[in-house]
Amino acid sequence: MDTPDLLDTVVLLSDLPTEKLRKGSLGAIVEVFGNGSFLVEFADLNGVTYALPVLAATQLIKVYQEPIEA
Repeated sequence: MDTPDLLDTVVLLSDLPTEKLRKGSLGAIVEVFGNGSFLVEFADLNGVTYALPVLAATQLIKVYQEPIEA
């Protein structure tokens, strides 16, 4: 698995009811911490942040928008 980097788009792999997030929510890495965790911003279509949790790499999957280079 590719480790997410700063500003990568990620998808949440499970529900987080305390954060009002559900599996499949799209977010962006806004901070990378040395302990393998990430600050992830979840925003609506108007760009308004509605959640900003610290998550482990195991809770996320990186989203790719371009094919693998040959």
